[in-house]
Amino acid sequence: MQSATNAQAKYTAPTLVKPTPQTDTSLGHRAQAWRRLLVSLTLIFSDVLFALVVWGGTTILYNVWGREPLSAATVTGFLPSVAVWVGLRALLGLYPGYGLNQVEELRRQTYAVLTTLAITATFALALQVGNQVSRLVLALGFLGILLFAPLTRQLVKWVLMKAGLWGKPVIVFSSGEPGGRVATLLTREWGLGYKPVAVFGGQPAPTRRRFEETLDEKTMADAVLLSRRYGIDTVIFAMPHTRREDLARLVNWASFCFQHVTVIPNLTGIANSAVVARDFAGVFGVEIKHNLLNPWVRRTKRALDFVLTVTGGMFVLPLLLALCLLVWLESRGPVFYRAQRLGRDGKPFSCVKFRTMVPDAETILERMLEEDPELREEYLRYHKLREDPRVTRVGRFLRKTSLDELPQLWNVLKGEMSLVGPRPYLPRETEQIGITQSEILRVYPGITGPWQVGGRSHTTFDERIRIDAYYVRDWSVWLDLVILARTVRTLVARTAY
Repeated sequence: MQSATNAQAKYTAPTLVKPTPQTDTSLGHRAQAWRRLLVSLTLIFSDVLFALVVWGGTTILYNVWGREPLSAATVTGFLPSVAVWVGLRALLGLYPGYGLNQVEELRRQTYAVLTTLAITATFALALQVGNQVSRLVLALGFLGILLFAPLTRQLVKWVLMKAGLWGKPVIVFSSGEPGGRVATLLTREWGLGYKPVAVFGGQPAPTRRRFEETLDEKTMADAVLLSRRYGIDTVIFAMPHTRREDLARLVNWASFCFQHVTVIPNLTGIANSAVVARDFAGVFGVEIKHNLLNPWVRRTKRALDFVLTVTGGMFVLPLLLALCLLVWLESRGPVFYRAQRLGRDGKPFSCVKFRTMVPDAETILERMLEEDPELREEYLRYHKLREDPRVTRVGRFLRKTSLDELPQLWNVLKGEMSLVGPRPYLPRETEQIGITQSEILRVYPGITGPWQVGGRSHTTFDERIRIDAYYVRDWSVWLDLVILARTVRTLVARTAY
C-alpha cells in the first residue's frame, strides 16, 4: 500500500494481504465509528468549555465595570444558549465536520452564532424578561463567540491531528497524475479531514484512445478488501478522462461498498466553492454562482474594508510613525515609494509602500540584469529577486514581515485597493498576464491575497496568475475573512522564523 504523503504522478494498485472479510469488516468499521465519536465528543466538549469561558469572562468584566449587579435572568440564560449553539452546530454538520473547507466551515459557524442570538432574543421577549437581560453582556458574549470560536476550532483540530485522531481514511481512484494531485492536496489541507491511505491507478483501455483509462477487477477487489479492513466509507474518483459510461459503472459499483462517493469532474477553471448541484427532472446539472455580479455582496466587501481599515489603522498608527523614522534614518531618502499599478478594470493608480530599496533602484536593476544573465532569468521567472542587493537593512525587515505594505491602507481608504484581492500588477506585465487579465482585473487588487498566504514569493509568476484567477472565480466575503485570518497566521510564523 502506497502512502499519499509520497504521492507522485503515477500510482499502481497496492499489494494487500487478503483479510478475513467478516472479521475485518466488523473491526474496521467499528474502530472508525468509535474514532469518529471520540473526535466529535472532543469537539463538543471544547465548544462547551469555550462558550462557558467566554460567558464567564464577560460576566467578570461586567461585574468589574458595571454600575449594577448582573441580573439572574442573564446568568440563567447562559446554559440554554450554549446548548442551542452546540445543537445548531451539530445540525450544520460541524461534528466532526470532515470534508468542509475553511470557507464553508466559517460560514456555518457564523450562521450558528447568529441563529443562536436570534433564538435567545426571541425567547427573552416571549418570556417577558427582555428588560431584565443585559444587552451589553449578550452583545459582548456573542461577539466573543463569533470572533474566537473559529480560532478555537482550528486549535482543537490541530491538537487532534497531532494526536493522530483527526481525519478519516479515504481511497482515491485516479487516472494518472490527477490522483497524485488530489492525494497531495488532501494531505496538505489536513483540515478537511480526508486522509488518503491509498491511490489506485487505472490502466489504459486497449480499444480506446490512450488518454482514456479504466479500473480492472483486481484493482477494484483490492479497494474493497482495503475498505473492509480499515473501515473506509469514502472514495474519491479523480478520473477526468474516463468515459461517462465507464465512470457511471464505477460509481454504481462504489455505491455498494462506500457510503460516500465523490467524483471530481473535468471542470478546471470553471467550478468554485459556490457550486450547487441541481436536479432537472432526472438530469444532473451544476449551478455556478458568480458573487461578483451581486452588488450587495460587493458593497458588503467595501464596508468591511472600510471598517477594518479605520479600526486597525488606529492601532497601527504608532507603528507606522516608528517605521517612517527608521526608513528615513537609514538612507535619508523618501519614506514612501509610489509605483503605478493596475487597478480594477485596468485603471492605473499609485500604489503606496514603504521604500525598501536604495534610491534610484530601477536604474540599478536595469544595469544588473544586463550584466548578469542568471539574475535576468530569475527576474523573468519570478518578477523579483530573492537576494536583491538593492534592498536596505530596514527594507529586508519590512519585506520579511510584510510591513512595507502597511501604507497601502491609504489606497484601501481611497477605494483603489481592497484588504484582500489579487496582487497589484505592473502595467508592463499586461502581456504576460494574457487573457486572464480580463478576469483578474474585475476586482480591486489587495494588500494580501491567496498567493501571499500560500506560496508567497516562492511561486512563479504563472502560478500567481492562476491563483489570482481562482480567487476571482471563488470570491466571497467568507473567503476574504479566511484569507485575512491566514494572513495574520502567516505573518506571525514568518516573524517568529
